[in-house]
Amino acid sequence: MTIERTSTFPRPRTLVHPGEWNPVRMQTRACAKARHFRLSLPAGTNLYDSLVQLLASSGVRSASTTLLGGHFRTLQYCTAPEDPLRQSVVAYGQPIQAYDVYMIFGNATLGRDSTGKALVHCHAALCIDGKCLKGGHLLPQTSIIGSEPLTVFVTTLDDVDLALAFDAETNIALLQPLQERSS
Repeated sequence: MTIERTSTFPRPRTLVHPGEWNPVRMQTRACAKARHFRLSLPAGTNLYDSLVQLLASSGVRSASTTLLGGHFRTLQYCTAPEDPLRQSVVAYGQPIQAYDVYMIFGNATLGRDSTGKALVHCHAALCIDGKCLKGGHLLPQTSIIGSEPLTVFVTTLDDVDLALAFDAETNIALLQPLQERSS
């Protein structure tokens, strides 16, 4: 069987961060205790409150989640164009408002911001106005789940805290596994 090449994709751009290069590409911590379970986020609620409240009720402070397809009545998302100030490789663009959105798939990470408040960092692939694929960084506080519950698979990080912290290489704050909790 021969596969014909019908189009040529351009070479992806190489991103060079402004800070000092860190040879350790992924910061990791061992997590000896984790749980896996499924949640159903209620229709009509915002993604942030429903996810944070349900996870907090199970004692979860840090987690990785997979959001399965579902509808949002309304949501806001951002893309990441080049930083016009050139302080980092990218910066969030202005929020884009969308209505009656179908989310194909998404991932959200639960951690803590610099004040200790729950932080949800979420990216998703979307269909908006019948056009797929759109997507980017969802603003969970303004993303309102549609008329049906949204199913989420959760992997907890029970022994590790994820926290927002400045990353010298990228020159932006990132969620990082900063400490291991004692059980």
